[in-house]
Amino acid sequence: MFNPTRRNRNIGTENQGFGQDNKFKISTPYGTLKSFYERIEKYQTEIRIINEHEFLFIIEETRENCFHSCSVNDLAKMIQYIPTEDYGELKFIVLRQPKRKEEIISPVWGRLVYSFEFENEYFPAIILDSIDLNKKLVRSKKQTIEDQKEFARLKEDGHFFIENKRNFVSELHLEPSRNTQLYRTLPHEFGHYVHYLEVVERPGKDDENYNAKENRDDYYMSLSKVEKEKFAHHYAEHLKQKLKHDKIIPFN
Repeated sequence: MFNPTRRNRNIGTENQGFGQDNKFKISTPYGTLKSFYERIEKYQTEIRIINEHEFLFIIEETRENCFHSCSVNDLAKMIQYIPTEDYGELKFIVLRQPKRKEEIISPVWGRLVYSFEFENEYFPAIILDSIDLNKKLVRSKKQTIEDQKEFARLKEDGHFFIENKRNFVSELHLEPSRNTQLYRTLPHEFGHYVHYLEVVERPGKDDENYNAKENRDDYYMSLSKVEKEKFAHHYAEHLKQKLKHDKIIPFN
């Protein structure tokens, strides 16, 4: 018999009332244009001059069981081995504490922001998220070729994965997380910035691809994620292998 109260399968279940207006998403407070990763709270700052270039480190206070895997000294030491011509206008290095919802929806080791607002200044920024030691690192068994490469990199960093029916799971620890963020994520994000510089900022008037800067900027933003990631991975891997060859990394 037709029962009109059962037209919606969610009626009477824990999913009742969850529709498009209730999507699990990162909210933006009314009256602000800042992205969620620009909303920094309870922070300290530290200026470091590295190869005659000024960097501002912004260190956000962490919550319980969360830690910044890299110290300012770690990051400053790594940055000093990055070619100075690749610094560009990059100024902010942000050690950020993501909100719990952000960790679920947008979990990352780090990100590059081409124009980051901090105390009414706008500069490119590299952001490294804190590590929650209560969380686990999960990788699906169904992996693309790029997923397989990243999985191998994580194991090389020291993350130990245990296999279950569907996934590979690793507990998060500070030392392998430091290896990931210090020796790979930081130069990877520099690689993204260098890619931007080469496409947008560096072409000369004699370059056959030279045109108005805003057109070059639009062209760069239109590049596929795969192409951008490929460039950044190559940059980071080249730097890492060079520093390993010269016995500069790993640091103590």
